[in-house]
Amino acid sequence: MSDTTTEHEPQDLHQLEVQRRANRDAVAAMGLDPYGQRTDGLTTLAEARARYDEAADREHQEQGKQEGFTDRRPVVKVAGRIVLRRPTGKLIWLNLRDHTDESFQVAVSKRDCDEQGFATAEQTDLGDLVVAEGPLMRTKTGEVTCWAASLRPASKCLMPPPEKHAGLTDPEIRARRRYIDMWSNPETTRTLLLRSKIVAGIRRLLDSMGFVEVETPMLQAQAGGAAARPFLTHLNALDIDLSLRIAPELYLKRLLVGGMPKVYEINRNFRNEGVDKRHNPEFTAIELYEAYGDVHSVMAVTEAIVREAARVAAEARGLEGLAIPFGDMVIDYAEPFERVTYTELFERVMGFPMDDVTRVHAEAVRHGLQVKGKGGVPLDHLLIANELFEAVAEPTLNPARPTWVMRYPASLSPLTRPCPDDPRFADRADLFIAGMEVGPHYTELNDPDIQEAKFREQLAGLDDEESTFRSFDQDFIDALKVGMPPAGGMGLGIDRLIMLMAGKETIREVIPFPFVRPLDR
Repeated sequence: MSDTTTEHEPQDLHQLEVQRRANRDAVAAMGLDPYGQRTDGLTTLAEARARYDEAADREHQEQGKQEGFTDRRPVVKVAGRIVLRRPTGKLIWLNLRDHTDESFQVAVSKRDCDEQGFATAEQTDLGDLVVAEGPLMRTKTGEVTCWAASLRPASKCLMPPPEKHAGLTDPEIRARRRYIDMWSNPETTRTLLLRSKIVAGIRRLLDSMGFVEVETPMLQAQAGGAAARPFLTHLNALDIDLSLRIAPELYLKRLLVGGMPKVYEINRNFRNEGVDKRHNPEFTAIELYEAYGDVHSVMAVTEAIVREAARVAAEARGLEGLAIPFGDMVIDYAEPFERVTYTELFERVMGFPMDDVTRVHAEAVRHGLQVKGKGGVPLDHLLIANELFEAVAEPTLNPARPTWVMRYPASLSPLTRPCPDDPRFADRADLFIAGMEVGPHYTELNDPDIQEAKFREQLAGLDDEESTFRSFDQDFIDALKVGMPPAGGMGLGIDRLIMLMAGKETIREVIPFPFVRPLDR
């Protein structure tokens, strides 16, 4: 153990941390706070780079030693984390990083920087946050540089950074320690900033279209609005069981009943189900309802949302038009979205209609799909056909072309209003992009008697396990009895939309703090 360890420090510190603590104490001994203080007038590193004045710099190089010369070089005050440090005697080169620039150079010269500033630079380590102020110049190697007149500590980094060449690459550690991932891998920060810009763009768009953003309960006595397993909890104050919401649908519809014509919510949903590269137990989604609309009106809204997201992404990523790379493909969101009906796609791919019971059953068996339920009871024909559709037909959709699949069989969408021209089909459309389903869209059911019958029919088909967390929502039926206008409704997964726009193929990459298994497990 190094003799620089103080009596207040743990005795099992890594030797590199011991040295960093010693450097911190040396800065404190100079009368400076190693953890900084309020600093006004800061310029981002990207702004500082943009403020470089070549003419003023050249003038300084040519006339700087003349008596009475006025230095016109822009002076900047910048802050950032040290990602590269190169001491060369009386000159210390520091490369800083912030959210706008990966590598901005600061030169700390013993001749030109104040005494405390140079002494501070001598005690810095990789990962430290510092504030530098000085004029902008260009070095002989062509690097725009802040020639520091002062340097002050902003926060000491006691943890040694990831290996400088490989960076932080382990996906589990990157997700668990996102705060390190962000400064070790600038692409992570860019993705999270893009996420915020896209969500802000969606809000601006919907506000301009007359939609009103609202908030609905996340703690609910009855989890409704989707077929999913909720997280259960208990409210001690009232001694009642609650669940985290799986969807805001039923509350948003209550607002339509109350008289709000266009409502939306961007917020978290919670589902106690799978965790994989496209699913997180808590996820962000937008749900939107438009009174006197239908499935087609909300499809138009969604296309506008997706194109606005593409516009924001293209601008942030320096891309032309609305063509966004994703994996090994490029998706051009400026192109019209494809449209195909459920039955058209099924017959095109399978080569026979979905009402051909014999062939549907035979193909399902051939593809290893389930055709019998508990106790060996044969499944409903349409359920088997839908399994075949999802396993065989859906994957044939062009992943590089956003596609609407429309007019689902009514029995598969019991809570959706039937198509006016053929009640065998539901007025429903699902949007698929890059092989992902990103959002269902509906003409909403607003007849309270039909809705009640459908609810009871669903509950009757649940097994004992599922029925323990499902119940009949009488208050919602009462709301429909007051009268909900005809409406279109939609849900869109924000996380999957960000994946598409950022070119990320796992949901972990676009969530600031994705779910990770506890270390003790």
